[in-house]
Amino acid sequence: MEKYNSKNDLVFQKPYIDIDEWRETSVNYQYIHGGFEGTDLKFSFFFPEKQSYTGRFFQFMPPVQGSENASIERRGEEDKIAFAITHGAYFVESNMGVPTAFGPLADPTIIYRASAAAAEYSREIAIKLYGGYRPFGYIYGGSGGGYKTMSCVENTDTWDGAVPYIIGSPISIPNMFSVRAHAKRVLRHKLPLIADYIEPGSAVDLKKELNGEELSAFEEVTKMGFPPRVWFQYKTIDDGALPVLQPLVDVLDAQYYEDFWTLPGYLGAEENGSARRDRIQHRAKVTNVFIPNEKNDEDIKYKSGADDAWTAGKTVINTENRPFIEIDTPLTGDLYLASTTIEFMTGEIAGYKVPLEKLIDGTRITIADGFGINDMLGQLAKVKMGDEIMIDNSRYIAIQTYHRHQLPDETYIGFDQFRNGDGTPKYPQRAMLVGPIISHGGAGSIQSGDFNCKMIVVATLMDESAFPWQPDWYRSLIKTHLGDKIDDRFRLWYFDHALHDDQSKTVDELHLISYLGGLHQALLDLSDWVERGIAPSKTTEYSIRDGQLSVPEKANDRHGIQPTVVLTANGKDHVEASVNEGIEFIAEIELPEGTGKIVKAEFSFEGEENYPVPCELSNIRDNGEKATCKINFSYQAPGTYFAVVRVYANRNGDKEDIFTQVKNICRVRIIVK
Repeated sequence: MEKYNSKNDLVFQKPYIDIDEWRETSVNYQYIHGGFEGTDLKFSFFFPEKQSYTGRFFQFMPPVQGSENASIERRGEEDKIAFAITHGAYFVESNMGVPTAFGPLADPTIIYRASAAAAEYSREIAIKLYGGYRPFGYIYGGSGGGYKTMSCVENTDTWDGAVPYIIGSPISIPNMFSVRAHAKRVLRHKLPLIADYIEPGSAVDLKKELNGEELSAFEEVTKMGFPPRVWFQYKTIDDGALPVLQPLVDVLDAQYYEDFWTLPGYLGAEENGSARRDRIQHRAKVTNVFIPNEKNDEDIKYKSGADDAWTAGKTVINTENRPFIEIDTPLTGDLYLASTTIEFMTGEIAGYKVPLEKLIDGTRITIADGFGINDMLGQLAKVKMGDEIMIDNSRYIAIQTYHRHQLPDETYIGFDQFRNGDGTPKYPQRAMLVGPIISHGGAGSIQSGDFNCKMIVVATLMDESAFPWQPDWYRSLIKTHLGDKIDDRFRLWYFDHALHDDQSKTVDELHLISYLGGLHQALLDLSDWVERGIAPSKTTEYSIRDGQLSVPEKANDRHGIQPTVVLTANGKDHVEASVNEGIEFIAEIELPEGTGKIVKAEFSFEGEENYPVPCELSNIRDNGEKATCKINFSYQAPGTYFAVVRVYANRNGDKEDIFTQVKNICRVRIIVK
């Protein structure tokens, strides 16, 4: 099929520039802003000084469309503009032809068409500014931006290379979120035990600690691909984008909710199942309503991170005190309140719904920020004493097992558990698969695996939202086109101890690393591959069993570009010691061959997230690709501790380049008596 060419598109023939100015920030650049007449396309270009330019551009695709300036406020390692300019490139960003972040698109192909038009026009300006030849172009984006990146290179030949990262598949949405929410609900009283189970040196036996229903939920989410190590953050992990995706299911499959609670084969119809046990349908009368006196200040904030872009459609109530209502009939018990709604059944705003935030003493309900809800405070001001409400979590419980009724073909290995031995579905199936519909609407096409450029996919082994087997699914799809020549054009690199999020500071520095350094290095390696013919490190070696992806322990067996590190305390992954007893910690660090040098190691012994104890590298060998770190430490008080080492590697042995430090960690358990 012929690829789209924006130069032949009559829609994008009249570009204009409305801002052209020199800016001095953390880096200096010429800022050019504009658009195309007769369209909603807006773009921003960031051009370095001529002596810094080396003939390429990087173009970022946020998870949601709607802003051509999403990267301007980024700082430090997250500063995409500074990364590009300090590495010889100019930077391109557009709103993808769409003026707002959310809402249905009449023609989703505008995503890749507008992005291509912006890229091609940037080339025209670059040649005017610098002279020379056609600039090489590289596009990248994560999560929803990963879908958009793949769509761009599968449908056009505008770019020479692409780095989609933390990518899902056409059936990810809402299924990867629903299975996680189901497990969280059923396991909510056992998650502390599971968090201990995944740590080194654990004595927890899950088969003894979990009842049948709980063990089934744990196995379901694990076989679906959710990495069990992620449960360490059980106190803070939410249900991801599920609350904002559920309304799409409401539209596409409205009958599902009634079927869930009434028909055989659905969890809601099981008389003694967890769904009915946790269901809330509580009718009560309003006895008091509190609306903050502060100015009714509600806004919708644009975000572009891989793990927070879905919140761009959330209406945020910017008041010091939360609005609340009080009711006459207390709601008590072992309550499951996640994404519970309050519907006003009578009164001036009958039919209006708001999300529940917290329930206090059974009768006071604070109101949460919500999606697609306008003038919330103004509407709540109309509530009168005696108005009746319904507190209901039925629909949110129902959506949590939607994935059971969305069985795709056999290439999606996480769904194998929902088939009988003869391949037939275990559960009733819906009339349509909603995932591909949602994916197409957000990217302009469904992944085909057919592209003409070079590509490096960056993925993480602890991705809680785009489970790790899904990039492998895409690799297999690409192989149907490229066959044995796949390594001439494609790499897949996995990074350990990293979640879906693409921020520089993680939610827990003692369990996680940021993969941004690896992502940036992938872009640089991609440009070397395209421009100089230097092949990047091999695809990560891995195997998949029961939905879980595992990698070899040794760096040269694992490949990719991340260092491996094995930490021991007195030679073990867990140890018991006395107060003031010296413990020898040894970290063995390795890099895959040809990927750089180990440059730093640092320790946290007592829960400090800033890793305050440096460790000198010794026994440095193989051109800096292997090193040892030894240090002694003693604990001054009894307790259970986790000692953590964090290591850094850099392609050029440069400790100072904040954008290309590739990290890893390792933990050991210390019990001090």
